[in-house]
Amino acid sequence: MKDIKWIYAMLVFLLSEAQSIKSGTNQSTSVNSNSSSAAHFEKIHAAFNLGSEAILTCSNKTWKDMLFVTWNIERNSKSCRIAFNDNGQNEDSCEDGKSLQNTSSSQSYLHIPKFSKDDVGVYKCNHVYNGGSENCEINVTITVPPRLSSWLETKDNKTVAVCKAEGGNPAANISWSHLGIGNASILEVKDPQGLFTVESRLELLEGMDTENLNCSIRHPSYLGGQKTLALKPKKGYGPWLYILTVVVIIVFLAGVLFFAQKKLWRRCKLSESSPSKSPPFLQTEDVEEVEPYASYVQRVNSIYN
Repeated sequence: MKDIKWIYAMLVFLLSEAQSIKSGTNQSTSVNSNSSSAAHFEKIHAAFNLGSEAILTCSNKTWKDMLFVTWNIERNSKSCRIAFNDNGQNEDSCEDGKSLQNTSSSQSYLHIPKFSKDDVGVYKCNHVYNGGSENCEINVTITVPPRLSSWLETKDNKTVAVCKAEGGNPAANISWSHLGIGNASILEVKDPQGLFTVESRLELLEGMDTENLNCSIRHPSYLGGQKTLALKPKKGYGPWLYILTVVVIIVFLAGVLFFAQKKLWRRCKLSESSPSKSPPFLQTEDVEEVEPYASYVQRVNSIYN
């Protein structure tokens, strides 16, 4: 009886795999193989915050109805498999903390204790139960809150409001508090790490009051779904900075010129105070040192004479 049960389960599994290859759509599909069995396939998208607990489910069947559960996980770094059957046998080639667990109502789910970038990938699940099977493909991504900034700048004598959401996943959505106040443009860029930068530039009408102007950024990582930013003049380079740069350069050059002139003046003073001949006191000492010897020679000569 047990062998027949497993043969039936494998037939249902092969039927569901064939249907999943055939469908290849984002909509849930089901096929009736006979009056008592069915194969169901579904594609799902899921995103989790970095470091959060992740729970993946693709069936509401309880363990008492299950024959076996299989998760095939495809990631950038590697592929692995987690499986469990009703005989108590299990398989885990991932060995990274993921595990099959049950809810209080005995429904199976895949548990990821601390979601990281290495967990991003495609999770393919197959549940075979008495009467059919359920298959799902879950595209799992990571949610990264973007860095937000907003400012007002002047370009070609026109005021431009800029709102920027940088380095987020998925891409943020930017909107303005007032409609019909100017021409808005959106630029979206994806970096090599898969993070998105979205920038919205709104060219304001002449004489537009910017005091109550703000932008809203919607992103799944934010509590409530969105954040609102006020517009402020851009912090950065202005005409005063160029003036200050010129003043600093002039002061620096004046200082260099001053010290150079001072050094040259000292050299000139030293050259004027240094004589070309020996000092008189040195000449006097030479005479005094020679005179005793001359007197001695004269005395010796007088004795012999």
